[in-house]
Amino acid sequence: MRAAARSDGRRAAADRQPYRYRQIERPEPDWRRFPGWHDVTPEQWRSAQWQRAHCVKSASQLRGVMGDLLDDDFYADLARDQAERATMSMLVPPHMLNTMVPGAGAPMPAGGPAFTAAFYADPVRRYMIPVLSDRLADWPSHPLASRDSLHEHEMWAVEGLTHRYPTKVLAELLSTCPQYCGHCTRMDLVGNSTPAVVKLKFGLKPVDRVEQMLDYLRRSPEVRDVVVSGGDVANLPWRTLESFLTRLLEIDTVRDVRLATKALMGLPQHWLQPDVVEGVGRVAAVARARGVSLAVHTHVNHAQSVTPLVAEAARALLDAGVRDVRNQGVLLRGVNATPADLLDLCFALQDQAMITPYYFYMCDMIPGSEHWRVSLAHAQELQHAIMGYLPGFATPRIVCDVPFVGKRWVHQAAEYDRVRGVSGWTKSYRTSIEADDPDALTRTYHYYDPIDTLPAEGQRWWQTRRST
Repeated sequence: MRAAARSDGRRAAADRQPYRYRQIERPEPDWRRFPGWHDVTPEQWRSAQWQRAHCVKSASQLRGVMGDLLDDDFYADLARDQAERATMSMLVPPHMLNTMVPGAGAPMPAGGPAFTAAFYADPVRRYMIPVLSDRLADWPSHPLASRDSLHEHEMWAVEGLTHRYPTKVLAELLSTCPQYCGHCTRMDLVGNSTPAVVKLKFGLKPVDRVEQMLDYLRRSPEVRDVVVSGGDVANLPWRTLESFLTRLLEIDTVRDVRLATKALMGLPQHWLQPDVVEGVGRVAAVARARGVSLAVHTHVNHAQSVTPLVAEAARALLDAGVRDVRNQGVLLRGVNATPADLLDLCFALQDQAMITPYYFYMCDMIPGSEHWRVSLAHAQELQHAIMGYLPGFATPRIVCDVPFVGKRWVHQAAEYDRVRGVSGWTKSYRTSIEADDPDALTRTYHYYDPIDTLPAEGQRWWQTRRST
């Protein structure tokens, strides 16, 4: 009797937890539910070439897939955003589009108003296919937003090689991706120009840029950690990427190499190609023989993106020999900015795909991003709320990427004015452009909350500044 009572008590306690863990099997959504893909075969769907050839790049191409499922007003909303506000051109692989309104576990909404409402509300749609009505009318951009909000371009040691931290660099090998996120922090460089943003262009030929990067790394023994990114390394021909990685691994002082690719979740078919899997295995073997940690970092923002194909691709990389596959998501309002959304995502990554939750970044202060950004206070609350549910090694850190400072845990702010939404941050190192700055280590650097989240007094203060 007592044992049964204790068991019932534990069950009641579990039911009263703010979040209750459940294992959820998410099947691959059936792409044939969309009229434009009704006749697409499984063989075509698994083809990376087919996926790339059928990416959706405009409102008219989206109509070709969705047809009358969406009301005309949605297509008009999308077209206006692309013409007036979008900082990224539209590029959505079929696999990623297929995760929107997935229809798994619930009836497919009827075409017209019901499906349109579900599509508007879909968390993946909200950051991959932004529309004009998503954006804030009063404050679409923060007054202090900037195109290169992290000043990465200023910190190029050579073209495309950002040296911000003492022992780490970011190697931007290319400026394209298989998919373009609306909130891209490198919107200044990545992708095609839009009516709102004329993009920065690399000046050097790729081969010359790579040579300069490798030469700098050979001359910089203090650098041990190289993030290989862009853009997305999945857009590099594998032979080109393997050649760069092989030469990078020849530099004795390089001890960590991380490959950055959102395509692992947006176009997993790329990472399942036999030549790519075999190539990853060759590079991983060299890295392991030389005692170098080789990892893959991806970017998943919602649990419904963790499909069986994504899991298959992640496990293929692990089987090929990479040390870890880790996730660096972004906190986005309307996408994942609740404790349940974050925990659902983290458990899906762990349980289904063996991907380790690593970071969640606060969305950077780029133009047009205010409707996505959350306040520092909200981020701090989220970090508190997710503690204790996940294994320690898989409990992600929520970080603020502070201009001229870098990543800081959200509880590390040195000061915080919650009324005006201004936080102050300090650091313990100089960036590559501060060698002669005597105040770099004592200065307070600032980050700003989205104005619409502030109390009325704070909003009035910013309104006054804008008026003057």
